[in-house]
Amino acid sequence: MASVSISSRLNKAVRQQYMNLPQGEKCQVTYIWVDGTGEGLRNKTRTLDVEPTTIEDIPEWNFDGSSTYQAEGSNSDMYLIPVRMFRDPFTLDPNKLVLCEVLKYNLLPAETNHRHGCNKVMEQVKDQCLWFGMEQEYTLLGTDGHPFSWPPNGFPAPQGPYYCGVGANHAFGRDIVESHYKACLYAGVKIYGTNAEVMPSQWEFQVGPCEGIEMGDHLWVARFLLHRVCEDFGVVATLDPKPINGNWNGAGCHTNISTQQMREDEGLQHIEQAIDKLSKRHKEHIQVYDPHGGKDNVRRLTGMHETANINDFSAGVANRGASIRIPRQVGKDKRGYFEDRRPAANCDPYTVTMAIAKTCLLEPKTDEDSQ
Repeated sequence: MASVSISSRLNKAVRQQYMNLPQGEKCQVTYIWVDGTGEGLRNKTRTLDVEPTTIEDIPEWNFDGSSTYQAEGSNSDMYLIPVRMFRDPFTLDPNKLVLCEVLKYNLLPAETNHRHGCNKVMEQVKDQCLWFGMEQEYTLLGTDGHPFSWPPNGFPAPQGPYYCGVGANHAFGRDIVESHYKACLYAGVKIYGTNAEVMPSQWEFQVGPCEGIEMGDHLWVARFLLHRVCEDFGVVATLDPKPINGNWNGAGCHTNISTQQMREDEGLQHIEQAIDKLSKRHKEHIQVYDPHGGKDNVRRLTGMHETANINDFSAGVANRGASIRIPRQVGKDKRGYFEDRRPAANCDPYTVTMAIAKTCLLEPKTDEDSQ
């Protein structure tokens, strides 16, 4: 039996008695933010007198940054700035989830608040109608850190039957996956689909198409919902890019990109131009495609297990061993989108989409521009 949390074994029928109580016109709003690790999510809840109808109806708030790796204890208050609102699938309507940016005491963006800079870039390229879709892979673990459903003292059968698999011997944790899917739909997250992945107990969900800053917002909230659903089931979802060493696939966050020009007739030439620009800034992108400057992706981008080597840039049609993949249908239609397969599962979607937008759509500054 997999190791699950003690909290998940509490009597949920007792909890439901309280959840069914009326709350009048009051509304619970749960504020969500990225903590100082750049990977973790935090949340806390407050009561509003009436249900908010727009993000402007939700007040700013604050928290103790010294307990989230974001401030010193002597000056610890941090500001929460609401930026996007969702329905709450756990406490239900009229209650809300709200994603927030974090500002420091001096009202400057916190070090891991990459949304602030990303939003500025997305405003600059707004006329390009830049669409993203991100494929979030993750691995289910027991609370002991062992992969969910794996033998306690060994390994499951080799990879092969698990990708998009069905059956008790091939798919592990589907209840969690389907609960997360429904939670995203209820909340208003733009979830596109889901499937079992190559490694047993590894899954993927896709978010998009999303335009501009919307991509990072929706993926971060989808991640929050995943962790929250896993909490109810007593297991852990890890975004580690290589959770198990050996002959097992890693976990990425493949990013699909498309502009209005790419989606129009003969858009393939614009796709190829973007790929050429990306090829010239490979190292810079690798540095922002995981939270640790590329150190996490070193373990994943080995040239094996459907990845390109981290030191090489490559592109190809229908090639899952390349840095950039052009889907076969796109090559046939000569328009559509392309896929950057380098971002790690634990990447910050704001830094990834910002880097792609800057490289593909904004001309680099020259010495003359800076004078």
